[in-house]
Amino acid sequence: MNSPALRIEHRQHQTLTPRLQHAVRLLQLSSLDFAQEVQDALGKNPFLEADETPPESPSAPEEAGVASLIVPETAAVAENPPPAEHEPESDNAWERDSWQQSSASAHAGSGDSETSAMEMVAADIGLREHLHGQVNVLPLSDRDRTLVGSIIESLDDDGYLRIDLDELAAMTELDPLVDASEVNTALKLVQSLDPCGVAARSVSECLLLQLECIEEDGERELARRIINEHLERLAHRDIPWLAKTLEREPVVIEAVCERIRHLDPRPGWRFGASDVHFVVPDVIVRKVRGNWTATLNPAVVPRVRLNRVYAELFQQHRNAKHAELAAHLQEARWTVRNVEQRFSTILTVAEAILKRQRHFLEYGPLAMKPLGLREIADEVGLHESTVSRVTNNKYMATPSGVFELKYFFSRAMATASGGACSATAIRGVIKDMIDGEEPTDPLSDAEIARQLARQGLTVARRTVTKYRQMLKVPAVERRRKHV
Repeated sequence: MNSPALRIEHRQHQTLTPRLQHAVRLLQLSSLDFAQEVQDALGKNPFLEADETPPESPSAPEEAGVASLIVPETAAVAENPPPAEHEPESDNAWERDSWQQSSASAHAGSGDSETSAMEMVAADIGLREHLHGQVNVLPLSDRDRTLVGSIIESLDDDGYLRIDLDELAAMTELDPLVDASEVNTALKLVQSLDPCGVAARSVSECLLLQLECIEEDGERELARRIINEHLERLAHRDIPWLAKTLEREPVVIEAVCERIRHLDPRPGWRFGASDVHFVVPDVIVRKVRGNWTATLNPAVVPRVRLNRVYAELFQQHRNAKHAELAAHLQEARWTVRNVEQRFSTILTVAEAILKRQRHFLEYGPLAMKPLGLREIADEVGLHESTVSRVTNNKYMATPSGVFELKYFFSRAMATASGGACSATAIRGVIKDMIDGEEPTDPLSDAEIARQLARQGLTVARRTVTKYRQMLKVPAVERRRKHV
């Protein structure tokens, strides 16, 4: 019978030190977040200082190019699904920008040092301030003004009233108590204000409040009936069913539905400061003498260095009582090394990606090659997980747009000829097919799959559906136009 025994074994295994774990976390950060981390370190560590030495001045065209690469995230970044087209800015926005520029120019030439141009720029007005400004010029009693003000203050940011009217009446604490007719009258008054559709309690009510913009009576009444009775069918763009139910021609129903879709279901979002996130590219790609080259964007590299004077003084007078300062010195040296290593790694990975995807820059998404993390990791001598962290939240500016580094990676899909094609290229083919389809006879996902097969690309129908959804293209029935 075997008896229990003790045995000692020597094993080697890797562990991540707290500092290495911190370095891994910093590598995943975007350059803006990383710059904030470095800025925080500058404020806490006496051995770190900002490098005030001006960087080498690029040529004028390059300098202008770098300045133009700081772009809104929602407007200029291409992620795996290509970005949707954006509507042009409104005339009002153009006029506001022109006014700001002209006022700044006028101020610059006036020599007045007391008022800056920025102080003359109109501030963004919120929804509630906009509504109160209209109410203040109306001849209302104090009681009515209090009730109307309570309704305005109860609106959500999108302009909807999502509080029960009875509860709202109780909150006013007026004497005598507010009855239902008073609340409804005050609500109607708020709903008559600009923007049209404000203070609605549902999507349908919001749309109904905006129907006065339809001048033709018959068209307006048809739109009212669709919103009141068939809003779900409208959302699904079921034109044939609506035409049959309402006994109208499909072309008439489609025209009315198009008018309804141009109404604003969130009127409150027109007011207040818009939360725009900006993307600053980490790498800038240019074509120089026929070759594509990648360089770091100097705007994203924190300019920080070790304070040599403090470091030398500390080394001369250090003792056991200065353990905290010693930790600060070590942290400062690590921070400087981390900045150098981080951006060196980003540039190395970007150059490896550029080497394999230069045809994408020449010919567009259809020329994108299949690319995996392991291929880049093997070339640059890094682990796949490190490459994954480097490509996350890091952006490359190219003449074709600003792309996240991970956009250039896609799995290989076999072709009928025995070759391989990237999923990005197939999405590009699908987009071209949809862009060129007949509006009255759009392509179904099954038909797209058949056409891809005739081109030697074997793609399942469900995969086509997934790619179409990634492209943010509606289903075939929603794309069909009726004449």
